[in-house]
Amino acid sequence: MTRHTLNWMALFTAAALALPSVASADHAMAKNGMFVDQAGMTLYTFDKDAGGKSMCNGECAKNWPPLMVMGKEAAKDDWTHVTRDDGSMQWAYKGKPLYTFVKDKKAGDMTGDGMKDVWHVAKP
Repeated sequence: MTRHTLNWMALFTAAALALPSVASADHAMAKNGMFVDQAGMTLYTFDKDAGGKSMCNGECAKNWPPLMVMGKEAAKDDWTHVTRDDGSMQWAYKGKPLYTFVKDKKAGDMTGDGMKDVWHVAKP
């Protein structure tokens, strides 16, 4: 590693430690009383999901992209995996699958909250 790379790594580590309002996992974090993905995009739950299963597939999933499990990320505590209809794995918190919303354009947008009275910001 170069000295430049080590300096950047130190800077990012210091920044992460300086954010006390953020509780982080590999896939999502709690920030300002809600869950966001690693890019800071708001995560949502869908009232029609039940029994640890996602009911948002096909066209629904194009508008509400699921928070997908990447690689061998392990489930832990309240963070679990649910199997989608296509066999892929999605993150869930306390059994509720998590999604982003395509109309949220930047970190912190919450345009999907309350959509059709069935979509809600995911909260710890």
